[in-house]
Amino acid sequence: WITSRPRSPTAGGSSSTTSSATSSRSPPSTSPPSSPHRQGRLRHRLVPPLSPSPFFPLHLRSGRLTDRLTARSSALNSETGEQVAIKKIANAFDNKIDAKRTLREIKLLRHMDHENIVAIRDIIPPAQRTAFNDVYIAYELMDTDLHQIIRSNQALSEEHCQYFLYQILRGLKYIHSANVLHRDLKPSNLLLNANCDLKICDFGLARTTSETDFMTEYVVTRWYRAPELLLNSSEYTAAIDVWSVGCIFMELMDRKPLFPGRDHVHQLRLLMELIGTPNEADLDFVNENARRYIRQLPRHARQSLSEKFPHVHPSAIDLVEKMLTFDPRQRITVEGALAHPYLASLHDISDEPVCTMPFSFDFEQHALSEEQMKDLIHQEGITFNPDYQ
Repeated sequence: WITSRPRSPTAGGSSSTTSSATSSRSPPSTSPPSSPHRQGRLRHRLVPPLSPSPFFPLHLRSGRLTDRLTARSSALNSETGEQVAIKKIANAFDNKIDAKRTLREIKLLRHMDHENIVAIRDIIPPAQRTAFNDVYIAYELMDTDLHQIIRSNQALSEEHCQYFLYQILRGLKYIHSANVLHRDLKPSNLLLNANCDLKICDFGLARTTSETDFMTEYVVTRWYRAPELLLNSSEYTAAIDVWSVGCIFMELMDRKPLFPGRDHVHQLRLLMELIGTPNEADLDFVNENARRYIRQLPRHARQSLSEKFPHVHPSAIDLVEKMLTFDPRQRITVEGALAHPYLASLHDISDEPVCTMPFSFDFEQHALSEEQMKDLIHQEGITFNPDYQ
């Protein structure tokens, strides 16, 4: 049902007239930036659009390789006229872990329905069931991702950054209400349109909060990894996603990563150089080996974020400090972050929906063979294409 075709740049092409990302900002005022008056639903906000720039559309050029197994392009749904993003997972069942992540993402995104979470439009069935080796997933089409924005010369106002943060938290509130942890929040997993709509994507590492085998898998890209993960805590909570959001927001404001660790040890050192060495009470949540390791490291006093980042609004600094709290038990929650004064002009609890039915990974309770995973993904495809059996 699709006609594959490369995307064409938006108006403005490659002739960017935006100012450099390193241009100086005016000193912050004493009150948070006031976003435009709310007009009902999120999509009606009047935040200025991003300028036409060369990075539009970098995220989904036809055939662009995004990782070892995946290629993306855009296509046109010949029935609805909607342009969609096509993600191809080649040889999807050769590796059981990758196949399980694909199935996990499909089931999760079908379960969720939220403006700030990318939606699956279709799972394209194979021409022959017996030749089902590659998986093609159609998603709603977005222009770029936050990583590309941060690395570009696109000028961003305080209002842009505030609005992006609000949308991340709004989507994350819904995800957590479904009893799900994303576990891999980073700028490249936050998709954007030129009109500043933001959607969270890539749920292949997501798990429910009730699962206990968390540490058996890779979680969270190192730069956005919370202290409890760096210290191998056997149990962790939704607070790991909040830490990632704090890192992402500061990277957005400063246009460079907050904790660009080269390895696990360097990552922990950078973290403590900024937020300080934790005291004994803050280490209660980790085991004795982790506490002993922290004690033998050089001690660091907490740096003043307002002095280190004088261009960032004081209210934003206060929120980030609450997100980047070493002890996850003391870290601000998503709901608390949404209610923070920095987001007062955007926060509206009646327009921040939750998921009414918690998600369950019950299909992962038993070991699945390659054929069983093929069948499960095939059945997911039939939900979009009931005439195909």
